[in-house]
Amino acid sequence: MKSHASAGGPATSRTAMNSLSNTATRGSPSRPSAATSGTAGKKGSNSNTNGAQQAKPPAPLSSLTSPPLDLSTVERRGQPTACPEPLKKKNRPHGLQEAPTYRPTEEEWKEPFEYIRKISPEARQYGMCKIIPPESWNPDFAIDTERFHFRTRKQELNSVEGSTRANLSYLDALAKFHKQQGTNLTRWPYVDKKPLDLYRLKKAVECRGGFEKVCKLKKWAEIGRDLGYSGKIMSSLSTSLKNSYQKWLCPYEEYLRLAKPGVHQQLELEYGGPLTPSPAPSPMKRSNVPTPAAVADSPARQATDALQASLDGPAKDSDQDVSMSDTPGLGTPKSQSSFTPVNAGTSFTSANRATSTDGKSPATPKPNGTPSSAKAAPELRASVLGPSGLKRQLSCDSLSSSKKDGADQDDGDSGSRRSKRLKKDNVPTVAGSHMSLFRTAAPRIPRDDNAPPGERCEICLKGKDEGGFLIQCESCDHGYHGACLDPPLKAKPETEWNCPRCLVGDGQFGFEEGGLYSLRQFQQKANEFKQQYFANKMPFDPVLNCHRPVTEDDVEHEFWRLVADIEENVTVEYGADIHCTTHGSGFPTIEKFPDNPYSTDPWNLNILPLHPESLFRHIKSDISGMTVPWVYVGMTFSTFCWHNEDHYSYSANYQHFGATKTWYGIPGDDAEKFENAMREAVPELFETQPDLLFQLVTLLTPEQLKKAGVRVYALDQRAGQFVITFPQAYHAGFNHGFNFNEAVNFAPADWEPYGLAGVERLQQFRRQPCFSHDELLWTAAEGVTGSGLTIQTAKWLAPALDRIHKRELSQRDEFVAKHDFIAKHLDAKHPSEHRCVFTGHGNEECPMTFKIDDADVPEEEYGCFYCKAFTYLSRFICLKTGKVLCLSHAGSHPCCDLQESDRYLGKDHALYYRKSDEAIAAMTKKVADKARVPEAWEEKYEKLLDEETTPSLKTLRNLLAEGEKIPYELPSLPVLRAFVERCNHWVEEATNYTVRKQQNRRKNDRSWQSGSRKSVGSKEQDQKEREMRSLANVYRLLEEAQLIGFDTPEILQLQERADAIKAFQEEARKFLDLRQSASIPQVEKLLEEGQSFNVDIPEVEQLTRLMEQLQWNEKAAGSRNTLMTLDEVRDLIDEGHRLKIPVYNDHLAYYTEQLAAGHMWDKKVQELINADAIHYPQLQALADQVQANAWPVSPATMAAVDQILHKQREAHRQIMDLNERSQNPDFRKRPRYSEVAEVMKKLEELQAKPAGTHELEKEQKRHEDWMRKGKKLFGKTNAPLHILKTHMDYVLDRNLDCFDIVHDKPRVPAEPASREPTPDKEKGNRFDDPKFREVFCICRRTEAGMMIECELCHEWYHGKCLKIARGKVKEDDKYTCPICDWRVKIPRDAARPKLEDLIAWQEEIPTLPFQPEEEEVLKRIIDNATEFRNHIAAYCNPLLSTASEAETQRFYLRKIEGAEILLAFETNFFRQELHKWSPVAPEPPPVLEVSKSTRKPRPTKLQKMLAQYGVDDPDDLPESVKGKANSLKRKAMNAEAAAAAAASSAGPAGSPSYGPPPHAYFQRHSSAQPTAQASHGQSSSAPGESSSAHHPQGGQPKSSLHLRPSSRDMFLRDGAGPGPQFALGADSGTTHELEERLLRGALDDEELNAHLSTEQGKARVLEILSRTETGRRRAEEMFGAGVWVGGADDKTRDRPRPGAARDNDPIGIGVAPDAAEAAASSSDAAAAAATTAAAPASGTAPAEATTSMTTTTTSTTTATTTTTTATAEADQHHPSDAAQMLEDHHKSKEEEAGDVVDG
Repeated sequence: MKSHASAGGPATSRTAMNSLSNTATRGSPSRPSAATSGTAGKKGSNSNTNGAQQAKPPAPLSSLTSPPLDLSTVERRGQPTACPEPLKKKNRPHGLQEAPTYRPTEEEWKEPFEYIRKISPEARQYGMCKIIPPESWNPDFAIDTERFHFRTRKQELNSVEGSTRANLSYLDALAKFHKQQGTNLTRWPYVDKKPLDLYRLKKAVECRGGFEKVCKLKKWAEIGRDLGYSGKIMSSLSTSLKNSYQKWLCPYEEYLRLAKPGVHQQLELEYGGPLTPSPAPSPMKRSNVPTPAAVADSPARQATDALQASLDGPAKDSDQDVSMSDTPGLGTPKSQSSFTPVNAGTSFTSANRATSTDGKSPATPKPNGTPSSAKAAPELRASVLGPSGLKRQLSCDSLSSSKKDGADQDDGDSGSRRSKRLKKDNVPTVAGSHMSLFRTAAPRIPRDDNAPPGERCEICLKGKDEGGFLIQCESCDHGYHGACLDPPLKAKPETEWNCPRCLVGDGQFGFEEGGLYSLRQFQQKANEFKQQYFANKMPFDPVLNCHRPVTEDDVEHEFWRLVADIEENVTVEYGADIHCTTHGSGFPTIEKFPDNPYSTDPWNLNILPLHPESLFRHIKSDISGMTVPWVYVGMTFSTFCWHNEDHYSYSANYQHFGATKTWYGIPGDDAEKFENAMREAVPELFETQPDLLFQLVTLLTPEQLKKAGVRVYALDQRAGQFVITFPQAYHAGFNHGFNFNEAVNFAPADWEPYGLAGVERLQQFRRQPCFSHDELLWTAAEGVTGSGLTIQTAKWLAPALDRIHKRELSQRDEFVAKHDFIAKHLDAKHPSEHRCVFTGHGNEECPMTFKIDDADVPEEEYGCFYCKAFTYLSRFICLKTGKVLCLSHAGSHPCCDLQESDRYLGKDHALYYRKSDEAIAAMTKKVADKARVPEAWEEKYEKLLDEETTPSLKTLRNLLAEGEKIPYELPSLPVLRAFVERCNHWVEEATNYTVRKQQNRRKNDRSWQSGSRKSVGSKEQDQKEREMRSLANVYRLLEEAQLIGFDTPEILQLQERADAIKAFQEEARKFLDLRQSASIPQVEKLLEEGQSFNVDIPEVEQLTRLMEQLQWNEKAAGSRNTLMTLDEVRDLIDEGHRLKIPVYNDHLAYYTEQLAAGHMWDKKVQELINADAIHYPQLQALADQVQANAWPVSPATMAAVDQILHKQREAHRQIMDLNERSQNPDFRKRPRYSEVAEVMKKLEELQAKPAGTHELEKEQKRHEDWMRKGKKLFGKTNAPLHILKTHMDYVLDRNLDCFDIVHDKPRVPAEPASREPTPDKEKGNRFDDPKFREVFCICRRTEAGMMIECELCHEWYHGKCLKIARGKVKEDDKYTCPICDWRVKIPRDAARPKLEDLIAWQEEIPTLPFQPEEEEVLKRIIDNATEFRNHIAAYCNPLLSTASEAETQRFYLRKIEGAEILLAFETNFFRQELHKWSPVAPEPPPVLEVSKSTRKPRPTKLQKMLAQYGVDDPDDLPESVKGKANSLKRKAMNAEAAAAAAASSAGPAGSPSYGPPPHAYFQRHSSAQPTAQASHGQSSSAPGESSSAHHPQGGQPKSSLHLRPSSRDMFLRDGAGPGPQFALGADSGTTHELEERLLRGALDDEELNAHLSTEQGKARVLEILSRTETGRRRAEEMFGAGVWVGGADDKTRDRPRPGAARDNDPIGIGVAPDAAEAAASSSDAAAAAATTAAAPASGTAPAEATTSMTTTTTSTTTATTTTTTATAEADQHHPSDAAQMLEDHHKSKEEEAGDVVDG
């Protein structure tokens, strides 16, 4: 990458501005500028060019911190400040065309090298191009703008243009010459009132042949017109021009003619070689002019003699080598800055500078003297004649300090690119370190720079005291002895004197060091400069009412005007070649920003040079400026001059932000034209600077270049855009304002030839390359920097490696030949049979040291001392001086004081080969072979096609596989691949016909479907398959094989298969003609052969059909004796039809008949199964018919029949077993009730009940009647049957506590000791736990929850047991317990049966058909109560009772009241006794016979609805709810009827009716006293008391279901217990009890008369008796046979008898006819029972109930209500079953009805 003197792309000699630059005196080391430090020191020797005072050594720039740059103030891509891209650039200066602009897509942008390769053919023709990335690509700016500081270079615009600089230099030297001659050129000569440009006059005369020829041809007038004077031919113009030339130019030109050769020879001596690119001799002529060359022993003459001697023969004594300036301390000291004026050190020096007399440096110009100061106005200086007018300005401190500090500078190579990668330890690693130094300059004569200027003679190198007086040159300050000059000076001149070198000029030029800035400071300087410069230059715009804005065209035109203007000088600054390694890159890097995606983006300039396709990846270390980017900070007019890239490489320049940068490019093809044009334009500059184009300091206008035939193009780069330059393409440009660019080099594969040419060009001009081209090639060949040697690499590497191989062998052979020639002919010590070390037979006689060493050495140890080229493969080392030479200069260059022959012979010299000849040859062959792999394959391919007309497919496949393994594009590979694929397709298709095994068919999904004929539902697949199996394909494939032209075994196989198919067809046709005698084995054999061909052959189809028919007949015959299903028979028949079996076939006719029979059987079975009642015998008969006739039936139907019959049989078996066991005399062997209930539940699933079900149901009903009796005893009449056992378990548990006589004994009142949450949850806390010893209350359990103490007996009671709420208890309330005061009622949740009733109920168990589940718990209840009764019998003797036993009696009464069964005698006795001994109530307690529940009946849903709407009659409800009310009423009536039926079935053992309580309880003004609800929960009625006393709030709520007492009379019942007889209220009985008594005849005449005394009573009795047949007979006995005429019988006469529907048994099972007739006699009784079950239990009018039941039982065909449905179901079974079914149905609805209270 080149150092742009101002900024553009990478520059040619960043490491060395030019070979003269380093001889110039550089500025002082870096110091903070005034803009950075903020203080402006005094102007003096210690101030830098910006005027900043250095008080202490310079601090590292990384330690400086400045305000950051505001990126929103600069033009950036994607921001509002971005400069828009114009559609087309117009009005470009010099009429230049635009270079192309490319806009890659997102996909193209992914791979930079591929895209550049794509655009290269077009863009290369312009030398450069612009690439605008996609909108989505916008990397972050990664530099820390607070810490980023850099130094600039000053650029005088008219000095960078070659013609202008040559003009100014010539006039400067001309003025010095005339001043020294005493004829001062104080002002310009004037012609025609215009100043005469003497330089242009000189050039005009030169181009016309010189002064004499112009005068002879009289060309002065023509010259005048060329110089711009009036076109009129005037004699005065010609005379004036001629006189001016003769006066001012002729003396100087004559001086130059004589002095220039000597000066040039002196310069060549300092360079170490000739000034021409070719190292050819340039002998020095003697000069009559007093120059150093005129002296015999002058350095110039010595150099000439030495050069001539080296060519002509052995060296003389004066053949001395000059030590070069490669080592520290030699040569001119190097500055740490970049470009500074180099014309100050040896040639041009400010003529008007003040000479310091006190030893101090002259004052520095004011900081604001030029625009280079921090805030300077543009310097618009017109040149004037005189000593100071024609010189470059240079601050004296830069001159003096550079010389003074020169010895302290680093090695001159420290700033070069090579040093940056080999001496990284010396590179500052902090941001803001100093700019690079430059590459080593051309060699110079050693000079002691430690001595002050002018203290010694530059010729004899002696001081002023050793050779006479010393004269000091005014321009360069060098000293000369007067005697040493040619001609010598006898006296010291009194005026200013200039040495010949300064009068002739050495052409040195460079840029002065500028200031130190941060980005923000430089932005401010750049903006102020642009604003001030264009402030008054733009025309006034009347529309905008201000000066017109500056456009890009304005800046471009102004730039070229300033460059070409000799009079107006503008100085700008440019921050160029700033190393990214030290200052940081503008792109994110992986080291600093690992998470940023742009840090690894291939377009990141830190990544681009090392791209896998970039040849620079083979360079083993980084090269700053080439593989590591440089950044550039520009301002308006800052420029980068014409140059091409180091090693002719590609370059990429990206603008991060800022103003436009304009580029000018020249195609690489016009590079030679450009160089010739430059030499022709400014030959003066090339005389002493042949490498001028490497120095990046010279511009030439595009107009001049175009005139020379050079193509020049332009483009404008803006923020976010890339500019790519191509190899060898020259480019230049300038900036329009403040901007920031970054550039780097890269090298695609096509660069290598350019790179080699670039290295050779550098060697030609003795310029050090940036890297070894040979080393790059060898590293690439070894493949150590990548994944090995690839074909892509070998393609470009092979010719390059072959070139260096030939070059290296040629140079080695040439050197060895010279060595051998000298050893054999010129060296007397070595005979002709010289045994040389190069031949491998060396001995001690050969002085040459030869070694093959592959070890890496530092680059400075294998760089040629003379031409600076790298000697990577071979190096010649002088052991005396250590100098290294390449083979081209080995021996011929005077590296030491030995003669040339001795150097060639090898005395004190060594020759090192890094690689032997064999190794180079082997590597070259290896790479060439690798590169020829594609060509070798192509040759092999062509040879195969040429030698074989039908090549083998196997060979083609192998060749294709070989080609596909080659990772390179092969032109013939796609053709071969397509041909092989076609052949493979042919083989693959042919294989389907050649493979004999059926399972190998259709392997290819493209031709066949996997598997065998799976494409049933796909028409397209079927069609495709049929086409693929066509026989015509076989013949088609054979024809195609001939057309394709290849050879494969499958062709012969397919031909054989075609012949076999023909033979098979002939044999098959013969066989089909005799099909009547065909057998299955014969057909199978033929068919197997035909199917093996894998094609559809017509004969195969016929054989297949014949085979299927034969197989069907065989299958049909074999299936005649097997049981088949309907589907199997149907499929067999369908298959026969499909196979076209004739209808007269015996098997087909047989199975057709079987199928019809099966359908008929299935139809009959379905009719039986779907009938309302299944006829099981018929169903069994049909099942037997299937087995007998082998009819085909449906498996599902047969399974359903078997399941129905199995269930029926199993149910019948279980029923018979239960009936049999229920008759067992041994009660313990009878079945348990749960077992019977489970079986009966299963019978519900059957459509018809088996025989014996009726008897079992009757027995079950009888058992359940016993259970209902028990429910009634416990007051659970309406509860489900299973509640009985649960309640009895509860009763037993309660009685175990209350009747406990072991632990709970009489005691004095005790205080509760514990507090538990609830008393009844602690059943596990018994007396066996010592913690619970004390029990309380009537429940006899431990204390828990709220407890209340009786004030009389001081016993504690649970609030929960007495139903006393906690909130109603007050602390000062007094309470009397029910034990002390009989009027206090005990709340009870259920009725308590008498012990005597339980014993009687228990005695009925042996008569039951089943073992009840309640037997055991009943026995335990009775035993426990009997034991307790026996225990307290001693206390129940009235004769022995005394007052002292009152507490004991109270204790036992408390236990008896807490129990859940009633000990009536003991209860009445203890109550009477306690009233006697401790009366509380005013009257004695009444006698108790029963103990009922005290729970208040829950309101029914109907009652809730009436209350909700505030009505008493359901008819008054709204219409919207009246339907629901009627439904609820109906359900309640059904539930009462079911309860009544249950009560009537209980028989005479039912409980007696009970009377109302006598009165409410007595309240003793205590809120804790319970409300009197029912007398101890017992209905103890006195005579004459109303039963409404059961309901203290006014009795039962009014409703249509209220209780109706049938009579107020009293009946007596014989007591069963040991206690006295008690009177019972007759009205407390229910309707069904009266019915039972009437049927039993238990009523005496007096009671009957009481009922018959009124019409109402008689009607009620008749209504009750009319419900059953028995009752009707009983009524006829009582009232006569005509009692029913016109009476209640009319209502039931027409009622159908329930058993009538069952007279016949249509299915032959169930009840026999005689059994049905017998059952009919009891049908009325069953109907009566059903009516009773349907009547409400609460005492609904019997007439209503009867009417309701009558309606229900007559509904035999409809099921509109629940009751009607149940009755209809009952009528379908048996007359006696109806009642039971109705009862079961109502029981299932009890929970839904929910309106009848327990008890």
